[in-house]
Amino acid sequence: MQSSDPRHFFETDATQAKRERKVAKSNNKYGNPIALKSKLLAAVLDPTSPATVFVAESAGSVRRVNLDVGSTALIPTGSAILTSLPQDGSVKSVYKGPTAPVTCVAVGGEGNKTVFAGSWDRNISSWNIETKVPVRQYTGHSDFVKSIVCTRISGKEILISGGADKKIIVWDISTGVRLHTLQDNTQNMLAIQDLAVDPVQSTPDEAFLVSASSDPHIRRWKVRLDGWEQVVDPSSEARAEERRTILEHETTVYKLVFDYEGDEVDLWTSSADGTSKCLTRMSGFASDDEFKHGDHVRAVAVTDQWVITAGRDENLKLWDRASGRLYCSLEGHYDEVTSLVVLRGPNKGLDRLCSTSLDGTIRLWSLAKPDVDAMVKEQQQPKNLEEQDEKKEGMEGMLTAEEEAELAALMDED
Repeated sequence: MQSSDPRHFFETDATQAKRERKVAKSNNKYGNPIALKSKLLAAVLDPTSPATVFVAESAGSVRRVNLDVGSTALIPTGSAILTSLPQDGSVKSVYKGPTAPVTCVAVGGEGNKTVFAGSWDRNISSWNIETKVPVRQYTGHSDFVKSIVCTRISGKEILISGGADKKIIVWDISTGVRLHTLQDNTQNMLAIQDLAVDPVQSTPDEAFLVSASSDPHIRRWKVRLDGWEQVVDPSSEARAEERRTILEHETTVYKLVFDYEGDEVDLWTSSADGTSKCLTRMSGFASDDEFKHGDHVRAVAVTDQWVITAGRDENLKLWDRASGRLYCSLEGHYDEVTSLVVLRGPNKGLDRLCSTSLDGTIRLWSLAKPDVDAMVKEQQQPKNLEEQDEKKEGMEGMLTAEEEAELAALMDED
């Protein structure tokens, strides 16, 4: 009889301890998890619904999940903004077709009616959101597709993809034609990790694109229908040479997020060097704030009050945006966190956060400060009980001074 149970095979003590820890931690209900079928590699907000996300799954599919139906108490019982709802999640649609894990997902096309998925199979698949009918497949990368974004240039709907093949490809969504292939051959650009369109510097006829890769360099590009160019800053008094890239991290940059809360729409990053940084526009995208998460930071999200970081250590860290200090760390996921999506609330201070993980769960958290405080208190209670139990166990078997003296006398008599 064959078995796939890892306990039936040789494991190191560290591997066994890690597996047992995850099994024990998997029973927690923090963030009221919605369990899906496989590992979750990415998520984006559905622009047509403030409480719906599209999730990329390692099973080779994309799922459209309504979070308000899919989660009950998003935070501790008693919150004023929560109601009791089913816990199994409302999967409105499942989009299938890729033959390998889906690594990235985007929504775009005319009227935001199309969902796109980049995959390990090196292709980009697309479907009509409502009918789930496949629309077109975009083929051109020679390795995994790692990131995709949609934009509009000169009235034409555009898809831009980045791959492990070190290429950024610009596509005409309606025809599937490859318009351009962007590469930086002078700086040894490595696998593309993320792409973002700058909403400030882009114009109706030109998309201002920012890319992150497995090297620490962040690159900027100007993309038009008839051509493209890499943005190069000329030399200045502070720099003897021209600047082709933004270099603020020590290694891989995983995520790029433009901040829509601030007046300047700054660029936020997360990196394998264990930090997330704010690169301010006024300083030419130099680092202004640094948040030391402490392990690979896969994702970053920002609101007017919080900076949220997450990654390999499984926890969500909330930083006070005004002071830059760590406010709290929230447990819940029991494997690497892969994405963070902010769901804007109807009023200031009522934003929520969606997190996805390799543990196969989507979790939803309130970002209202009273609710965050309640979550921290709820998570501290089990720890306090464990500490009390450990202290109690340590006290068991201990003798008073009188009892020890009596025992010593008995031993002497023996």
